[in-house]
Amino acid sequence: MKALIVIDVQHGLFASSPPPFDSQDVISRINALSNRARSHGVPVIFVQHEATTGDYFRHGSDAWKLDHRLETTPADHYVRKTTPDAFLQTALQAVLTKTGCTDVVVCGYATEFCIDTSVRRAAGLGYNVVLASDAHTTHDKAHATAAQIIAHHTATLPAIKSFGVQIVAQESGTLDFQGSSPSPSQHR
Repeated sequence: MKALIVIDVQHGLFASSPPPFDSQDVISRINALSNRARSHGVPVIFVQHEATTGDYFRHGSDAWKLDHRLETTPADHYVRKTTPDAFLQTALQAVLTKTGCTDVVVCGYATEFCIDTSVRRAAGLGYNVVLASDAHTTHDKAHATAAQIIAHHTATLPAIKSFGVQIVAQESGTLDFQGSSPSPSQHR
């Protein structure tokens, strides 16, 4: 069974000026993925980053809250994290185990930090991973535009074969929440 993991789509990150690259469309794609996942009985898990010091991103603060454009339900799962790794010292793996998930679909923010780290960790833990290639985003950086960062990670993460599980990148509109993981020829 698959699970959809939505990472760090939070008010403090998406209400910034400028917002993350293509943020409105990314959120729309995440909502479409979430609704499709729920319609197939696939768990939807929202991961929220929080600060361990200071007030910004403190649990419960405005910055910490999920972006108001996300469509959530009480049946969804909510996981708190304090590092770029959505698995490190969190309840994420317990939720995946409890729901019987062996495959994960990952989307959200920030491509080069939390998305990259969590995709690699999921693969290292033995989960087949689908990176929703058009449903993750970041901000421009001094060394590269957000579009370049997204393209780089979408291309390089599936190239990692050493974990012994599949990592594929696939557009959200073609993602199937029924059946098994896509074959490598189906990615991107």
